[in-house]
Amino acid sequence: MKILSSWKRFRRAFGRDERGTSTVEFAILVPLYLGVLIAAFESGFMMIRYTMLDRGVDLAVRDLRLGTPTPPTFDEFKQDICANTVLMGDCDETVLVELRPISTTSWNLPTGETNCIEQGSGIDPIDQTEYSVGTNNELMFVRVCALFRPFFPTTPFGLGMPADDDGNYALVVTSAFVNEPSR
Repeated sequence: MKILSSWKRFRRAFGRDERGTSTVEFAILVPLYLGVLIAAFESGFMMIRYTMLDRGVDLAVRDLRLGTPTPPTFDEFKQDICANTVLMGDCDETVLVELRPISTTSWNLPTGETNCIEQGSGIDPIDQTEYSVGTNNELMFVRVCALFRPFFPTTPFGLGMPADDDGNYALVVTSAFVNEPSR
């Protein structure tokens, strides 16, 4: 009986004692706040990368669309995209460009998955894609794939992104334009 009454006193005293309650709240809420902060940072930076890549492709396509006496080669077009893209390290190794004409009678757009560079493989990316600058008044389709490594790959947001074997996620930018008649 004596043990039971001392147990009741201990429980009552423990229930009234408020020391350490802020530590419990901190331990429960801080991981949630950090998770939201990390997810916001990762998604924000991913959006910045996508916007910068889209801008780089848009500027390179504008130069291509307006025409030059000699159209750019695959490497020159890719370098033009990389020169206009900010916040992208190793652009030459992570970007794959596809440029092809689209028939205006059948409207057959490319289907299937977008080709991206398989890093670490000995495959030449030019062999994987089509690159044709087209002719006068021809409708052209551009698709650019860039690979990025997430900042926090082990967080739920990083783990939720579709990634390749190396842990990189792909950002794909597409565009269409009509070649100017001056070609």
